[in-house]
Amino acid sequence: MRPAGRRDAGTLGLAVTDLASLVRISEEVRDALEREVAVVALETTLIAHGFPAPDGVEVGLEAEAAVRAAGAVPATVGVLDGHVRLGLGADELARFGVDARKAGPRDLAACAVQGAVGATTVGGTLSVAGLVGIHFLGTGGIGGVHRGYAARPDVSPDLPALARTPILVAASGAKSLLDIQATVELLETLGIPVLGYRTDTLPRFYSAEGGPELAHRVESAAEAARIAAAHWRLCGAGLVLANPPPESLDVADLIEEGLAEADARGVSGQAVTPFVLAFLHERSAGRTLEVNRKLVLANARLAAEVAVAFAAL
Repeated sequence: MRPAGRRDAGTLGLAVTDLASLVRISEEVRDALEREVAVVALETTLIAHGFPAPDGVEVGLEAEAAVRAAGAVPATVGVLDGHVRLGLGADELARFGVDARKAGPRDLAACAVQGAVGATTVGGTLSVAGLVGIHFLGTGGIGGVHRGYAARPDVSPDLPALARTPILVAASGAKSLLDIQATVELLETLGIPVLGYRTDTLPRFYSAEGGPELAHRVESAAEAARIAAAHWRLCGAGLVLANPPPESLDVADLIEEGLAEADARGVSGQAVTPFVLAFLHERSAGRTLEVNRKLVLANARLAAEVAVAFAAL
């Protein structure tokens, strides 16, 4: 089954040869897409900036293993050697270190043309996955509306990418250093359904409890797949499947301290998230890192389960 509104080279006004000069798909991923086997996209920002080396590469490989264990094919996305790549080997994943550029939708072309290593964010991964017909993505948490929006407008490009791309994203809510309530409101405005996976409230990334109430709850991967199929038939685009973290940890006070420290040091823009993550890791004696690792793997597995159920429809 293919969702209505699928984008391809034709709708983008690109010849197949033009697209091939920019995008390279591994043989495994290409074969899976041609056979309409379940495929799950995975990002590389988690590898480069979400965990300290060498943990990031280990988590990336474990996420791929979780996707395979659920019966789907992983397609980790990143920019390497002048190409946007889908499907990366272990040696290639190891190249996504802390110096990799954070590659959102605006950055893909520049990274490719300039030969930079580009670690794709959720938004960047969505853009690439949607281009080739992948409809499921697993990650830690999506971006959203940053705190203090009234004084300094800052909204993650993850949200507009979701609004235009027919992909279901399994995530443990939005990143907990954001304005969660404003993010939920903007998701509604953009027509992006948020489905609670066996929960009535939006997970707060590290914490399973305390988030805003959700309008929709699902009890199984198969139910989420059926809703996604119906949403896409109705010309909808992205969906978020909110999966509570397997281990819950309340770090609200630490997040406030981390954000205050970032502000005091003049850290801003894309540098805030990795700074605060490192702050939390240090102050929690590594507990946030372990919770983050577990939820990333749980979301990769859940995305794969939904992809497999969708492929069977």
